[in-house]
Amino acid sequence: MNRRDEQALHERVARLLADPHHADHPLHEALGALAEHCRSQQQQLERLISISDRYQQLALEAREVTQKRYERSLRRQQKLSRISDGYQAMMRERNRALYQASTHDPLTQLANRRLIDERLRQLDTTERDFTLALLDIDHFKAINDRHGHDVGDRLLVAIAGTMREVLRDDDLCGRWGGEEFILVLTQTRLDEARRIIDRLRERVSAVTITRQGESLSVTLSAGISEHFRGERPLATLQRADHALLDAKRSGRNRCRVAARE
Repeated sequence: MNRRDEQALHERVARLLADPHHADHPLHEALGALAEHCRSQQQQLERLISISDRYQQLALEAREVTQKRYERSLRRQQKLSRISDGYQAMMRERNRALYQASTHDPLTQLANRRLIDERLRQLDTTERDFTLALLDIDHFKAINDRHGHDVGDRLLVAIAGTMREVLRDDDLCGRWGGEEFILVLTQTRLDEARRIIDRLRERVSAVTITRQGESLSVTLSAGISEHFRGERPLATLQRADHALLDAKRSGRNRCRVAARE
């Protein structure tokens, strides 16, 4: 029975009880008591429904409040995460910049002595074969004296760029000091190293910069030494330095290979 039919039934019973013709009916009293009981039950049910509706409304409001608090907390957490991610990215970039500054020459962006020393220690620890080459720009002091250090710096930067283009990915090129460069050629024997250095010298000799309409170019002298198992990297470097001195004493613009001592 739906609510409308139930209401119609209650109204019909109420009319019967109110009709004086049925006042003496033997079921009048019982029907009145039953009707009163039904009204009482209906009122109690309506109160329970009202309480339930209010409880559900309160639960819904509490849920909405909790949801809003959760969303605010989530937004704060997301904001903090973005701040943290940005801070970590900034720290990574700063650490990268600090490492770059501590391991590379500020003018040419080539490896500096610190990074070269690290690479040599690694190669010595892993016992990997390598060849060292020291290169010196011929008569570089005369260029600085005649044209100024700014022109000399431009020339160093141009030569450094050429070296990066010629060398292989596994090779390491560094500025050893002033106009001197060092190459660490991994897994490279003397014959191959000699070809690499000759190709590099040829490319560098083609590098020109212009100063007040005058084109300037330079040549390189080089000394090469192959590292032998059990030899200290410093000893290999010293042999390359001796070979470089030999190339310069022999007239420059040439390459000399160090003999094993």
